Amino acid sequence: MRYALITGASSGIGLELAHIMAREGHHLILSARNILALEELANTLRSSHAIEVHVIPCDLSDSRSAITLHKAIKERNLTIDCLVNNAGFGLLGEFKDMEEDMLHRMIELNCSSLMSLSRLFMDDLIASKGRILNIASVAAFYSGPLMSVYYATKAFVVSFSEALNFELRNLGVSVTAHCPGPTHSNFQERAGMHNATLFKLLPVPSSKTVAEHAYTAMMKRKSLAIHGLINRLMLITGSISPRSMKVRMVHAFQSSKS
Repeated sequence: MRYALITGASSGIGLELAHIMAREGHHLILSARNILALEELANTLRSSHAIEVHVIPCDLSDSRSAITLHKAIKERNLTIDCLVNNAGFGLLGEFKDMEEDMLHRMIELNCSSLMSLSRLFMDDLIASKGRILNIASVAAFYSGPLMSVYYATKAFVVSFSEALNFELRNLGVSVTAHCPGPTHSNFQERAGMHNATLFKLLPVPSSKTVAEHAYTAMMKRKSLAIHGLINRLMLITGSISPRSMKVRMVHAFQSSKS
């Protein structure tokens, strides 16, 4: 029996992906920091679907935590055929005012753990001709004043995912970089951006809507998937705009004082 591992499964897009994948018959391994939320979700999924669900809490913003999670899964003699790297966070504000520890944790969670889990489970994924779904962001295609490090981490996710997908194409493993725009979830509260102009000017989809799109893209083995017509149009417009203009635009969108 093979499982899908979902990180950041306790809320937002990760939680919705867990519901969708359970509905579609995937056995699940759920990981996040909030063990109570994970256990509640696991009980709901077990009672609603004929699947097995394992809960392994882990804070992937801690260095080497990916190794700990991999070890815990292997100690239970579990193998995976699907890796969903969903866990991530961002912070809104001037770089000079950010706590250095939080910046390192952001890079660890958004980039290092994602990369490590992909490598650690590679044997499982090759054996099963499996799938990796990396939740990135349309932020990957811009420079992001007021969220400079977050935008840079998502650029890493897209670049890494596309390259890895190409490397693994003849081994039957697909890597999908899914890029949503602003989404209703607890991400905005943690980032401190729930009052930002961006969320007042644009229609913001639900986590469920975004998760359905991400799941479909993964199952179709797409390399890159951009959610939402507005996001796709903005990226097309952005591709022909001067970089200096794009930086000003992103700053205006994110600033709650614009």
